Amino acid sequence: MKLFLLAVGNKMPEWINSGFSEYARRMPREMKIELVEIRPEPRTTGKSIPQIMEAEAGRILAALPGDCLRIALDERGACLTTRQLSLQMQEWMRGGRDVAFIIGGADGLHESVKSSAQQQLALSPMTLPHGLVRVLLAEQLYRAHSLLHNHPYHRE
Repeated sequence: MKLFLLAVGNKMPEWINSGFSEYARRMPREMKIELVEIRPEPRTTGKSIPQIMEAEAGRILAALPGDCLRIALDERGACLTTRQLSLQMQEWMRGGRDVAFIIGGADGLHESVKSSAQQQLALSPMTLPHGLVRVLLAEQLYRAHSLLHNHPYHRE
């Protein structure tokens, strides 16, 4: 099973890239995390926010790997504990499909992306910077995997 993080935004600060890379590197071969950066729509074109979000949605939907489980990251999505995430991960593994986590840009995700997703997940009820979400999600995926394999990384 492969985990994809589709994230609107590029040219992230080095600490974001380093944090994400650290947790992605720790994942086992059978559950690699691949980052797919989606070019954000320029904010200087005079387009409205809905038009910008729609343009980004088109890029996201075009970049999604075929036949993967789609999970949209949204602060109004389901809030899971790490243990619940690990159990969810176990279900994904049983299903045998790749999983794509979709992270929106500065204005969030267009409704068409959210409605195309099989699940919506929140890392927090707070709005988080989309770059930071990459790091937090990669860490939680690593932690959930560690929990499933009784690795001492996770402590309760």
